[in-house]
Amino acid sequence: QVQLVESGGGLVQAGGSLRLSCAGSGRTFSAYAMGWFRQAPGKEREFVAAITWSGGSTSYADSVKGRFTISRGNAQNMVALQMKSLKPEDTAVYYCAADATYGSNWYGDGYGVDYWGKGTLVTVSS
Repeated sequence: QVQLVESGGGLVQAGGSLRLSCAGSGRTFSAYAMGWFRQAPGKEREFVAAITWSGGSTSYADSVKGRFTISRGNAQNMVALQMKSLKPEDTAVYYCAADATYGSNWYGDGYGVDYWGKGTLVTVSS
């Protein structure tokens, strides 16, 4: 079992930056690919970014490429999402996720991902 707790959400103006963190506990954290999904009001959950066990490979949704950066610290059992140049359309609840694989589970709405945090709200005002 892996427990995930997100932090760092809040209200920011368009063009601003936020850093989300996810603290993991439980089973061997470094054995899992980690990532982030988000769900905006009235919309389906969608993939944002993911990172491999070692941190050597990352992937991003087209909508956040060049603006968001995912990183992890296995010694600290944490994964972070640095978000810059935020837009109102980035407003959503952001969920930290962990999965034993780095493949199709990360596509779409993340159906099949092993573990989820409870989410943290990011609101970007125009």
